[in-house]
Amino acid sequence: EVQLQASGGGLVQAGESLRLSCVASGFTVDDYAIGWFRQAPGKEREEVSCFSRNPVGTYVGDSVKGRFTTSSDNAKNTVYLQMNSLKPEDTAVYYCAAWWGRIGCLGVRTDEIDYWGQGTLVTVSS
Repeated sequence: EVQLQASGGGLVQAGESLRLSCVASGFTVDDYAIGWFRQAPGKEREEVSCFSRNPVGTYVGDSVKGRFTTSSDNAKNTVYLQMNSLKPEDTAVYYCAAWWGRIGCLGVRTDEIDYWGQGTLVTVSS
């Protein structure tokens, strides 16, 4: 069964850190770009980050640049989103998603995404 399992969300105070994990099963992340998206109440979904091995590439959104990083552990078929210096405006449901790597990390269309993980809620208190 093809599945993306997202985890790691929680309630933290401003300035603290969280690491989100996206574990892929039923397929290998080698040929896919794995991205993190977030959606806050009343706001549009935002692409936060992307990690791709084929071709090699990463993307981190301007709103989180310098605070968030993305990485991959091939042995665990997992992509991470390390979130540091969290702010209340980072509060959202975070989703991981996978799409064919050749599409690239930035500007993927919703209909190009092959798999979605369930959301994990990140709440940052001030």
